[in-house]
Amino acid sequence: MSEAMDELEARAHRRLNRMRDLADEMTAVGVRETSPDGLVTVVVDGSGALVDLELSTGIAKLSPSEFEQVLVSTAGQAARQAFAQRAELITAFNEEAAE
Repeated sequence: MSEAMDELEARAHRRLNRMRDLADEMTAVGVRETSPDGLVTVVVDGSGALVDLELSTGIAKLSPSEFEQVLVSTAGQAARQAFAQRAELITAFNEEAAE
């Protein structure tokens, strides 16, 4: 019986460590995306929150509406990539847990 308990405890420790690893991996997700015209660069974290924004001087030639479109589009693309990375991490974790 002691051997069975030892194995159960070892399995629980492995899963706990894997959960910690997943948390670290999800925290580390970050995406940098630049607009096709190179005017706007954004960096988002794993939750899609904007953490950095770089604007080139060329934005001065854009109308407010054009600027808004480029900024929102670029940030949206970065957020989608960040969410996809997180989804991959969660899928891999779930597949490992199912084994």
